[in-house]
Amino acid sequence: MKEYYIPTASGDAEYVEKRSRFLGKVRHVETEEEARAFIEAMKKQYHDARHNCWCYLLRDGVVRYSDDGEPQGTAGQPMLGVFQKEGVTDLVCVVTRYFGGVLLGAGGLCRAYTKSAKDALDAAGISVVRRWVELSVCCPYNLYARLSQEAEALQGVVTDTQFAADVTLTLLLPEGTEEDFQRRVSDLSAGQVSAQVSGEALRSVPRKGRA
Repeated sequence: MKEYYIPTASGDAEYVEKRSRFLGKVRHVETEEEARAFIEAMKKQYHDARHNCWCYLLRDGVVRYSDDGEPQGTAGQPMLGVFQKEGVTDLVCVVTRYFGGVLLGAGGLCRAYTKSAKDALDAAGISVVRRWVELSVCCPYNLYARLSQEAEALQGVVTDTQFAADVTLTLLLPEGTEEDFQRRVSDLSAGQVSAQVSGEALRSVPRKGRA
């Protein structure tokens, strides 16, 4: 299957520009109904705000956005552009604005809504969803750092490390890269260490940001 990216967790951020207060919120959703429900919940929670601008995009191709009374093209679309640029899907974002009495202009609004969406995404973090192969390897301490680097070079993730007489690593590698890693383990250890496959699964793993 083709990998894709989603928010790791819920992300919240606050930004103030010329006394206008922007509250950005990102949530992982899987359906349009979930996205709409979150938007309505935010509108209810922040009913006293001037604007509750939003966007969502789903892996099945559904894309929606709203400026909620802001000048056309200054809120929902710039927010959406943040997630399209990052390649993240299955999410909804709401940016609430409490007007501070100073007009920001079209350019200022675009920058503020873009920053709010980006800050909320940064707070959430990004995870990659793909099919992973889990492996375990027991190695001497002098190979520990090198094997971790080899896994990272293959876009793998070390999920657990046990320190005893030797080091036991548990790691996830993208499906199809496990044999390359096993060869590297054997080469680096002159055949004294091997990496054993212990399972496989479709799951999300943090790529950057929140772990």
